[in-house]
Amino acid sequence: MFGIVRPCRHRLSADLFGEWTAHLCGLCLALRDLHGQAARLVTNYDGLLVSVLTDAQRPLAQQRRIAGPCALRGMRRAEVVAADAAGERLAAAVSLLLAAGKIGDHLADRDGIFARPLVAAPAKLMANRWEAAGAATATAAGFDATVLADALGRQGTLEKTSGLTLLELTEPAETAVSAVFEYTAVLAGKPHNAAPLAEAGRFFGRIAHLLDAAQDLAADRAGGAYNPLAATGTDWSQAHEHCDAAMLGLRLAVADLNLERRDLVDALLAAEVARSIRRTFARLPQGPATATGRGGRWPPVCPAAASWTGLAGLPVRMRRRRGCCSDCDIDCSDCECCCDSDCCSGCDCCSGCDCDCCSC
Repeated sequence: MFGIVRPCRHRLSADLFGEWTAHLCGLCLALRDLHGQAARLVTNYDGLLVSVLTDAQRPLAQQRRIAGPCALRGMRRAEVVAADAAGERLAAAVSLLLAAGKIGDHLADRDGIFARPLVAAPAKLMANRWEAAGAATATAAGFDATVLADALGRQGTLEKTSGLTLLELTEPAETAVSAVFEYTAVLAGKPHNAAPLAEAGRFFGRIAHLLDAAQDLAADRAGGAYNPLAATGTDWSQAHEHCDAAMLGLRLAVADLNLERRDLVDALLAAEVARSIRRTFARLPQGPATATGRGGRWPPVCPAAASWTGLAGLPVRMRRRRGCCSDCDIDCSDCECCCDSDCCSGCDCCSGCDCDCCSC
C-alpha cells in the first residue's frame, strides 16, 4: 500500500528536498546495513514518513552521515540519516514487514509469476526472511510488531467475508499505520503527540488502501483478483469522496501535532497526499462508471510510469532521462515521470499539460 508520497524537487524548496532525500537514501542504506543488499528492494517512498515524523518531533535532528556516490543520485555523495537513528530503524522494520506481507498476498492469490513454483518457492523464503528480520528490528526499537502481523492476517480474513463495507475492509491498513505513526511519539519523547499521530496514521492508511485499490482495479478485474472497490460495489466518485474526507481528517490531525520542524511534514502529509488523490482520480473515467468497469474505460498506464518489478513483486522506481513514453518525445529529465510525478493535478504525458515544473 506504500508509495503514494512522491514529491518532485520542483515542488519542494532545495532545503526540503534535500531533507526528504536524506531520509529516503538513509532508509535504503539502513536496509542494506541492517539486512543486506537484497533488503534494499523494499525501499519505498511512504516508509520514510516514519523517519520524517520522528525527526520532526525531536529538538535535535536524527544522526546524519555522509553516504558515498550512488547512481540514483548521479554518482554524488549526500548527507543521509544514519542507519542507527531510531526513526530510520523503525522505518526499515516496517518496510520489511509490509513487504513480506505483500509477497504473502501475491502467493496466496497466485498472482502472475507467483503462480509458478520456481518463483513461488524463493519468494516465500524471501518473505519469511524479511518477516523475521523486520520483527527483530522492530523489537530492538521497542515496537510490538505483532500489531502489523495481526493486521495483515485480518486483512486476508476480511477479504474472504461477504457483505462488508468499504471502510470495514480498510480497517487493518488503518490500524497498522496508526500504530506505527503513534510510536514515533515514543521514539521522539513527545507522548502528547500520540493521539493526533494515531489519528493521522488511521486516515493515511485509509487513503493509501483506497488509492492502491483504485490504481489496481483494472488489473485486478482482468486477472480475477480481489479488489475492495469491486467487492463492495463502490464507484469511483464514492471512492474519491472517501479519500477527500480522509484527507480532511489527516490535515486536521497533522495540524494538532506539536512539532519542532513542521515544513517537511506539512509538505508530505498535506500537500503531497492531496496531490496523489487528485492525480489518481483525474485519470479515471468520468460519469457514473462503477467499480465493475461498466460505463467507462480504465485509462492506459504510461510505460514510463510503470515500475520495474523484481522477484519480490515490489516496485523499484527507475529514473527515465528522456522520452516519457514511446508515443511522445517529452523530456522528463527533471522528474521521475511527468505521468507519475504529475506537477499539476491532471497532467497527461502524451497530450501535454500546462505545468511549469518540468518539460511537459
